[in-house]
Amino acid sequence: MQKVTIVGAGNVGATAAQRLVEKNLCDVVLLDIVEGLPQGKALDIAHSAHVLGITSRITGTNDYADTAGSDIVIITSGAARKPGMTRDQLTGININIVSEVVARAAQASPGSIVLMVTNPVDAMTWLAIKTSGFEPRRVIGLSGVLDSSRLACLISRELKVPVTDVTAWVLGEHGQEMVVIPRLNSIRGVPITKMLPDNVIASLVERTVGSGAEVVSLLRTGSAYYAPSAAVIRMAEAILKDSHEVMPCAVHINGQYGLRDICFGVPVRLGKAGIEEIIELDLSSEELKQMARSALAVKQLIKQIAAA
Repeated sequence: MQKVTIVGAGNVGATAAQRLVEKNLCDVVLLDIVEGLPQGKALDIAHSAHVLGITSRITGTNDYADTAGSDIVIITSGAARKPGMTRDQLTGININIVSEVVARAAQASPGSIVLMVTNPVDAMTWLAIKTSGFEPRRVIGLSGVLDSSRLACLISRELKVPVTDVTAWVLGEHGQEMVVIPRLNSIRGVPITKMLPDNVIASLVERTVGSGAEVVSLLRTGSAYYAPSAAVIRMAEAILKDSHEVMPCAVHINGQYGLRDICFGVPVRLGKAGIEEIIELDLSSEELKQMARSALAVKQLIKQIAAA
């Protein structure tokens, strides 16, 4: 049985653990520094096994030794956004947290693949690569899978079609400078540019960019966790099943799209080795400029981390 560790037993981590163990793909270890928290949540999830037909095992721990030999490590540790905060404002808070947990998880599971959820995720993915010493193909950030799902939800509601009929792609920074190229988004192969006027598309894009903040403002005391946990488990499942599925993720770019030494949301093929291929879309010069502007925002955060 394969093994996945989830670091951080907060809302995202615990929900991700529940989603993953219910798939019966692997055993799950839920780790947190707070004594009793991961143990209690893991036990509660385990109590549902008989009802749901779960055969995978889940355990909670405060000890990284229990995570040894993990195939995948999902990092959710760190401060979450509060109303009015941007993801970028979490950089200074989360640098030390991510550095410590990645170093300890990598030491316990040197052959693992790291999936980064902590925000600002592009910059934290870059930090995780540097801290772990892993090959860049084994460190992947959650970005476009989540943002694309949010956009797909909005498109489906606008056009009153099943969300499963929507193909959505969001690239670039997981933040205010995310890149939405309307022609890449479609309903059963028909681009939304042929179905919706420009002003409606612009409104959908604007709401997609602000979707995370919208959830935060409504919750008031927390940030999104149902959709983020679903998105990162979709990534983990592609790796565990070696499915070679293509999805947009924050990965290390070194030459693709004219960018270098940056972690950034682009389409990649995922399998048991992590990133099997970075896919370069055929973008226009104006679309490449959008990507470059988005990358600049990430570069500024990376400089901040490097100077810390």
